[in-house]
Amino acid sequence: MAARLFSAALLASGLPAAVAWGAMGHEAVAYVATNFVASSTKTYFQTLLADTSANYLASVAAWADSYRSTTAGKFSAPFHYIDANDNPPSSCSVEYSRDCGSGGCVVSAIANYTSRMLTSSLSTSEKQIAAKMLIHFIGDIGQPLHCENLDVGGNDIDVTFNGGSTNLHAVWDSSIPEAISGGSSLTSAKSWATTLTTSINSGSYKSLAAGWVSGLSITSAQATALVWAQESNADVCSTVLAKGVTWVEDNDLSGSYTTTATPVVNLQIAKQGYRLAKWLDAIAAAV
Repeated sequence: MAARLFSAALLASGLPAAVAWGAMGHEAVAYVATNFVASSTKTYFQTLLADTSANYLASVAAWADSYRSTTAGKFSAPFHYIDANDNPPSSCSVEYSRDCGSGGCVVSAIANYTSRMLTSSLSTSEKQIAAKMLIHFIGDIGQPLHCENLDVGGNDIDVTFNGGSTNLHAVWDSSIPEAISGGSSLTSAKSWATTLTTSINSGSYKSLAAGWVSGLSITSAQATALVWAQESNADVCSTVLAKGVTWVEDNDLSGSYTTTATPVVNLQIAKQGYRLAKWLDAIAAAV
């Protein structure tokens, strides 16, 4: 609930809320997905989104963050996370009934917008919104602190990165991803995605990719998304806050912390990009 109140306060003040992975991270997820969708899926979504360029997914990957800052879209603020009321680093867990509030959460949002994509009576404009939401939320759910309630998903944990003051959530949203990719541009996202795609096709992720989508079901979207949230949340205990809140507050996180976090961030971006591709394939095959 704390994260919901935080987002509401930010919306009321006109200040931007923290966004999972930042735009560049979302674009990287989208580019990974672009590299793995079936040709028929590509055609379907390029037509739906009225964009025949190679950026058809990446160009809308951060749209949901802009939308939630509008009057029309403020209802969607809670859809970007699920508030795991656990106790990191000693215990991490996500329970849908406990953690997904009455305003919704990222797990329910993925289920809802998947259902909307499969509803034949929906207008093209409504399906465009549903597609943009899914492209974004399947990225969001891979950011560990979007599956955590402690200190507003880390927003209230003040830390230092490369000598500058920031917060833990922002470090995971942008600082570490940009340190990995070398920048914050669309070009950086595409380059990063190319590296991750190679790892999936022929590198360290090749043996893992099938497991990432095992049990994936658009007809059991809530259950599938909950598993993804639980995986991300586990990283809060194992990596994000493995040494506790005091440690991250007292140390510059651009050094050994980022070195430790890098394989986790790479894995989450690759995993959610691959899952997004298979999710969109399933939707395109069903409509």
